[in-house]
Amino acid sequence: MANLSEDNGEETPLQVRLNGVATFIGMVGLSVAGVVLGVLAIRYFTGHTKNPDGTVQFRAGTTGLKQGFMGAIRILTIAVTIVVVAVPEGLPLAVTLTLAYSMRKMMLDKALVRRLSSCETMGSATTICSDKTGTLTLNKMTVVEAHFIGTRLDPCDDVRAISSSSAALLIEGIAQNTTGTVFLPEDGGAADVTGSPTEKAILSWGLKQIGMDFNDVRSKSSVLHVFPFNSEKKRGGVAVQSDTGVHIHWKGAAELVLSSCKSWLSLDGSVQPMGAQKRNEYKKSIEDMAKSSLRCVAFAYCQCDIEKIPKEDIADWKLPEEDLTLLGIVGIKDPCRPGVRSAVQLCKNAGVKVRMVTGDNIETAKAIALECGILDANGVISEPFVIEGKAFREMSEIARGEIADKITVMGRSSPNDKLLLVQALKRKGHVVAVTGDGTNDAPALHEADIGLAMGMSGTEVAKESSDIIILDDDFTSVVKVVRWGRSVYANIQKFIQFQLTVNVAALVINVIAAVSSGDVPLNAVELLWVNLIMDTLGALALATEPPTDNLMKRQPVGRREPLVTNIMWRNLFVQAIYQIAILLIFNFSGKKILRLQNESPDNAEKMKNTFIFNTFVFCQIFNEFNARKPEERNVFKGVTKNHLFMGIVCVTTVFQILIVEFLGKFFKIVRLNWSLWLVSVAIGVVSWPLAYLGKFIPVPVRPLQAYFKPCWKSSRRDEEEGRQG
Repeated sequence: MANLSEDNGEETPLQVRLNGVATFIGMVGLSVAGVVLGVLAIRYFTGHTKNPDGTVQFRAGTTGLKQGFMGAIRILTIAVTIVVVAVPEGLPLAVTLTLAYSMRKMMLDKALVRRLSSCETMGSATTICSDKTGTLTLNKMTVVEAHFIGTRLDPCDDVRAISSSSAALLIEGIAQNTTGTVFLPEDGGAADVTGSPTEKAILSWGLKQIGMDFNDVRSKSSVLHVFPFNSEKKRGGVAVQSDTGVHIHWKGAAELVLSSCKSWLSLDGSVQPMGAQKRNEYKKSIEDMAKSSLRCVAFAYCQCDIEKIPKEDIADWKLPEEDLTLLGIVGIKDPCRPGVRSAVQLCKNAGVKVRMVTGDNIETAKAIALECGILDANGVISEPFVIEGKAFREMSEIARGEIADKITVMGRSSPNDKLLLVQALKRKGHVVAVTGDGTNDAPALHEADIGLAMGMSGTEVAKESSDIIILDDDFTSVVKVVRWGRSVYANIQKFIQFQLTVNVAALVINVIAAVSSGDVPLNAVELLWVNLIMDTLGALALATEPPTDNLMKRQPVGRREPLVTNIMWRNLFVQAIYQIAILLIFNFSGKKILRLQNESPDNAEKMKNTFIFNTFVFCQIFNEFNARKPEERNVFKGVTKNHLFMGIVCVTTVFQILIVEFLGKFFKIVRLNWSLWLVSVAIGVVSWPLAYLGKFIPVPVRPLQAYFKPCWKSSRRDEEEGRQG
């Protein structure tokens, strides 16, 4: 609980990047708005701003106060509008929309999202630390091998060689030292066994194979004290009293229980000392079972004098756990889930490393890891790639950090070992996802960037500490979450590329026009409509793009990769330069190109500006298709399947037609004839072949931002040296 109450307050990888992008865009927008405000104000008050008919708008000493004030307000409105267009207020909307859309869709893939931001964080995951039991395996366990009276039972239910006294001790240990229960229906039907998968497997074996009468055995002895299964000691014990005396029964990890045994039960039921040869035989049996991917569980007991049992404070009594007598060992098979191997391979192809962290024997862990494809049969299967939790735990923090990257399988791990591994990986810069189901897994789930709790076998504490609940406990569902997470990240990148293109084009056009002529072709109301297309409608259209198979062929973005990639910069500049060049040509020579010389100066200016506005909007509508596929040349692939995208494009087009044809007074524009409409649409359509050709332009591997970092760092260093001086 102490670990869980610590709030690390960390931002997700995407939040860090978005803050940087939003701040950068905002600063550029404010700077441009300041420049435009200054230039327009200077030109206006010095008499260099003219009306379409050539008259000067402001003359010092002759222009009235009201007219001068209205001119200043118009200039301020343009500057404020530029800020509104530049500041990416649609970015939070796009993020929230794409997260909410993905969250709803992930429910269909058996993933319940508890924390919205975890959707995108999962897309940045570089490593997944997965449990074995129930996640990689089916969690349907059966006893398939048994070693008793110093020999292997073949088959595992052949108990004829076991003496009645030995069988009675074993049955007493199975029936009393368990957290499971057996319900026998009155109609004589099949027994209903409940409990953990391991307990159910052992109880079922006892009932069906060795003839255990669960209720009868429990009625013949009484429980004095219980030591619950402990994930640190990997064993659980119980003290029971019967007519034959007090017995302390232990059950747990085979090699650990074996190390506490000083004797073993022979064929005739007599107790024999555990010599080195016999101990090695048992160790060899455990290793052989573990290599066959079996979970090994040992049973042991010892007798206790009733005088040694405390009469009072029995709850504090520490059960004897040394000098035990080994009763036997069983091997429990838990088969791999179908589809896990291909899911692990999909993660490898996507650059996400899958690590198995399990409490099972290291040999069992290795066998399952090989079966699942986590370990390569031709690779290195030794330390530090395969390690025991105890060895990792005893290392220094620096040593853990050095080998954390290499660890692929950790066996005999405690929940604290999992927590230490997560911390070490995070310090190395990894974005870590962790699966867990137990209460003790809660600190690791809380510490990880993405905690994935199991919906079926997970405890409430584990679920409360998690970010996402995997409803079917299946590793393949975890991989689907990664796919959706990458889709979230990709959709936000698409929106940012679309928004930056509009920002760059609108800002550059207005700045150049303001500096050169003292007026801007895109007025405040027009820019606000463009802002609505770009932010709200653009976010809706691009945030709901479904994931594609290509997403799982990329490397993870991790923590340090820039949000705006070189491919995005290339696409952005190709479209922005085209829009700026075309629209500035029409701004300065539009009357001549559009043959408006016969119109009145005022009407010709309005028609030219209306045409520029209309063309600019259609450039954005067609560029919205390009933003769908930043890396692919075919931008129309699957477009008809996204009904929301098509609907928004149609709605935007209809509204643009209504604005130009019927809302001219409100927007201060005029109607266009059919030929100008065709030219506007044709200019917009050119963005499609331009985007196709632009994708042949190679981009450098090094991020564009990296070229400016040395300059920025040196300037910061100079400033610090100046302050120190």
